[in-house]
Amino acid sequence: MISAAMMALVCSVVAAESITADLVIRGGTIHDGSGGEPVAGDVAVHKDRIVAVGTFDVAGSPRVIDAAGLVVAPGFIDLHSHSDTPITQAATRQNANFLMQGCTSVVTGNCGAGPVDVAAYYGKIDAEGAGTNVLHLIPHGSLRRQVMEEANRPPSPHELAQMQALVDKGMRAGAWGMATGLIYTPGSFSTTDELVALSETVAQHNGIYASHIRNEGSRLLDSLDEILAIGQRAKLPVHVSHIKVSGKANWGLAPDAIEKLRTARASGQVVTADQYPYPASSTSLAAMVIPDTLRSGSKLKEALANPETGPRVREQIEANLGGRDGGESLVVANFAPERSWQGKSIAAIAKETNRAPLDVVLDIMGRGGAQMVSFGMNEDEVRLFMRETFVATASDGSAQSLDSPAQPHPRSFGTFPRKIGYYAIEGKALPLAQAIRSASGLPADILRLPERGYLRAGYFADLVVFDPQTFRDKATFVKPLQWSSGVKLLLVNGQVAVEDEQPTGKLAGRALRHQSSK
Repeated sequence: MISAAMMALVCSVVAAESITADLVIRGGTIHDGSGGEPVAGDVAVHKDRIVAVGTFDVAGSPRVIDAAGLVVAPGFIDLHSHSDTPITQAATRQNANFLMQGCTSVVTGNCGAGPVDVAAYYGKIDAEGAGTNVLHLIPHGSLRRQVMEEANRPPSPHELAQMQALVDKGMRAGAWGMATGLIYTPGSFSTTDELVALSETVAQHNGIYASHIRNEGSRLLDSLDEILAIGQRAKLPVHVSHIKVSGKANWGLAPDAIEKLRTARASGQVVTADQYPYPASSTSLAAMVIPDTLRSGSKLKEALANPETGPRVREQIEANLGGRDGGESLVVANFAPERSWQGKSIAAIAKETNRAPLDVVLDIMGRGGAQMVSFGMNEDEVRLFMRETFVATASDGSAQSLDSPAQPHPRSFGTFPRKIGYYAIEGKALPLAQAIRSASGLPADILRLPERGYLRAGYFADLVVFDPQTFRDKATFVKPLQWSSGVKLLLVNGQVAVEDEQPTGKLAGRALRHQSSK
């Protein structure tokens, strides 16, 4: 009996005619992005398109790549990237750390941060080039700040109308939806009603709503209720960014979170999620331990100096540190004023400098803050989330160079081979076909991205060829600035971006614009 995957491949080829191709990848194990069983076959590329998949005759003398023993898959789509600025800068425009993971497209604007002027941002990508394709979400936090600055209140009718107009403009310029970061200011100041009103504008253009939800710890389930309510009220698909359970005290919530999302999906609601496959997260120290009303400007300094509020603020910060093992689970990733602290925990720095963890935090905040890595997740729950067929793979990282002075979270260099190589191939935590789909066909479906995410005739030639024996992440928390191994060939829009585990330097990526329904 012929499988559905095989039937799809056979149907994509007109066997009676010879195929005109520039490149043929021959004899590989084809995972087409659907999650179905792989098949052996060939893939032909002409210019920027896949022209045949399966078994076919080829006219002329195209370049032939022997893919025996290798996996051929759609190029991976990183649904949650923070490459907004780096991908426009000369040193990181190539996005080599993601090309080396098999990524051909990244989604920016996540967590509510990034360029609000979508047309100008895409224009910069068009003019200067990028190593990967770029798809942008309207960043709610940046948009709110543009209209309301750091106001901790609901918008006035006029302000709301201004924000809706900016959302409308961004969607018309090709944004794929809107993203919020509800633990960050000023997004944390927004009400559900505000988010629904803006999402209704997104829905008019057939976009999605993606969110770093309000709480990933003790109030995780309530926060999921809010994103589901936004989807129901605004009538648009919703997407949970980097789903997790944060904080030891909250471990055990993953099954309830999964059941809540399964129930919503079973009722017909369109809700999905993404995940980076690590038990540690990364964000600013302020977002982790400083009350949200005190994170902007000089507010923290003023509150601490006030004899009435100062003791209470210190107690709040100490309580937040207590929930993170007294600072033991918080590791400095990027702190320019004191590079020697990078790779060390707040607790270790406190001991080293003979101070209390609270004093170390206040010292760092007084010198501009720091990017941190927080070891607050349970490995078993990480595996639970990744087994769900509606959970895509996404890095929450950014385009970075090997000579960065920081010691960032390794997800910027290893997310996709970690999920596919370490968890699926080595650990059997989920089937290889599902792991590949979580990085290709599923994110394309979530975005409703046409002609990418699958290996199909007529689709754009974004594809990766990797060795299943060596496709692994090399980046660690101790040494994160290391490219992944195992990518033998990577095509971005038909151009060779990686060959034999080396970037070619080509800037073949494009700004991919959503076609508004308006």
